[in-house]
Amino acid sequence: MRIIAGKAKGHRLKVPKGTVVRPATDLVRGAIFSILETTTSDWARVLDLFAGSGALGIEALSRGADWVDFVEREPRHCAIIKQNLEKAKLEAQAHIYCCSVAKAISFLDKEYSIILIDPPYSNSSIGSLVTQLATSKLVGTGSTVVVTHSSHLPLSSNYATLNLIKERRHGDSCIAIYQKGGNL
Repeated sequence: MRIIAGKAKGHRLKVPKGTVVRPATDLVRGAIFSILETTTSDWARVLDLFAGSGALGIEALSRGADWVDFVEREPRHCAIIKQNLEKAKLEAQAHIYCCSVAKAISFLDKEYSIILIDPPYSNSSIGSLVTQLATSKLVGTGSTVVVTHSSHLPLSSNYATLNLIKERRHGDSCIAIYQKGGNL
């Protein structure tokens, strides 16, 4: 896997071996960032939930995000995110929280311009997590929330204050883009 665009384009990323980590493919990452480039101009603070290898957050940094907070519960994966950031020379613009997403939502207190959520496809509780996120202080008026999910586990068109503005499907991967008050 590699960074597909921006200042770190072409850097290879390490992926945890022998685990259930399913990094977003180049096609899916490309689609996510193509959509983001047309829907949001604020790339100041990005939150990468279920970060895995850190591919989505590192792609955001490469494409001009000022800062990314990574949240990943597996210590071995957190170490790989750190290695990937160092290899891409982006570690000064990031922080890794090695804890569960629910715990991170409970203590993070900054508003993010972009929130990237790439949970395990078997996670059937993603809807309740998006609702919890929507009612947290992490999502502001200008925030864009991106959720990748399996086509077998469809998401709702709204969660609390978040409304679906765009949805794309690439094979079994779906990309859902939400904003406060936005409409499809």
